Order: sequence, then C-alpha cells, then structure tokens
Amino acid sequence: MATTDEHAQRVARYRRGRWSEWIAAAALMARGYRVLVRRCRTPYGEIDLIAVRGRRLAFVEVKRRTTRAEGQAAITPRQAQRIARAAEFWISRHPALRDYERGLDAMLVTPGRLPQYLPDALHMAPSGPRNWR
Repeated sequence: MATTDEHAQRVARYRRGRWSEWIAAAALMARGYRVLVRRCRTPYGEIDLIAVRGRRLAFVEVKRRTTRAEGQAAITPRQAQRIARAAEFWISRHPALRDYERGLDAMLVTPGRLPQYLPDALHMAPSGPRNWR
C-alpha cells in the first residue's frame, strides 16, 4: 500500500502533467490550431492532445521535464509507435478527417520557458500504408 508521501508525490505529478497539457494546448492555439481532444484514451494508449489547423491533424505528445534535452530524450521509438497506433484507431472513428495530413508531434514543457513545439518529432509509424508525413 502506498504511503502518504508517495500518494502526495503521485498527486503532484498528476497535477503538473495536467497543467503542462493545458500550457501545451494554449501554445497550440496561439499557433492557430484548434484543439479537438485532450487526453484521448484508445485501446492502444492515450494521446495527450489532438489538434487541427487547416488540413493538418496533429497528434501531440506533451513532455514536461526539467530541461529540453531531457524532454527530447523522453521521446522513444516505442512511444512513437504506440501513439501512431492510437492515432490510427482515432482516425478510424472519425472518417471526415481521414484525408487530412497527419503529424505525430511533441510539445516540450520546461519550467520558466516557453513550450517548444516539435512538428513530426514522433516520425515512426506502424507498418503498412499510411498518410503520415
């Protein structure tokens, strides 16, 4: 059973994560994106943000770390594959958006700095024909 201190740390991490996703969503909106979904759960995993600008559909992974280098290091090929599968599932449920250009993006959130948006940072996709950039 978790101690009170472990529970408090877990709650603090959860709150920091939610706050970081809110900051990332605001940064996307400042770039002209419209956020469609936050914390989208699929059978293949969770997508932090799904946003659209024009005919580009962005599946965004938000990473909050102490430094940007730590944030970039936290983006792994395995994670990219999971998000790509989750994105394919989500698109299969939203046929009106199937023909949109798709990007697997990342947003790095570091304390005291503006968020860094990395389009197509998660460039790995599951095997098979896809419409990924």
